[in-house]
This record gives sequence, structure tokens and C-alpha cells, in this order.
Amino acid sequence: MLDVQISKSQWKKPVCITFGDAGEQLVKGPHDALALMTEQWPFIRGAEFVRARSLCRAALDGRKTVEEARVQFEQAICEARVSSN
Repeated sequence: MLDVQISKSQWKKPVCITFGDAGEQLVKGPHDALALMTEQWPFIRGAEFVRARSLCRAALDGRKTVEEARVQFEQAICEARVSSN
């Protein structure tokens, strides 16, 4: 059942992010985004980061859509000045 929930919470188009030495990361949805923001995010004090983390959690709980979370995640990418597709 967890696999079904995760597949339903994936974005229509994944986001590919490049972190310096860590190379490219393919982020498929809010679950991946939360893991990345928790473990590797370079700028955790920004307002866009905080909103993205909140929206990703809300999307996983069903309170927001996964695409709303994706849009906010992309804002956090811009804020952190990380390269993406």
C-alpha cells in the first residue's frame, strides 16, 4: 500500500537538481523533495525553503496537491541558487 501512496504523490515531471560535488539528483515528488531538503539542502533558513517543506508535507498528507508542492519546491531551488532542469 505504501508503494501506491508514493506513486500517487509523484510529480508529472520530475525535477533534476545538480549539487556541486554530489552531482545530479532526480526528485520525483514531495517525498524525494523532503528527503533532499532534510539531508542535503544548502540553505535551510530561507522562506521559500520553509514553505516548500511545509507544502511537501501537506501534499503527502493530502492537504495540498503534489503539483502545488512542486511549484513551491522550484521556488526553494531558486532561493538556494541550485541548478535544475
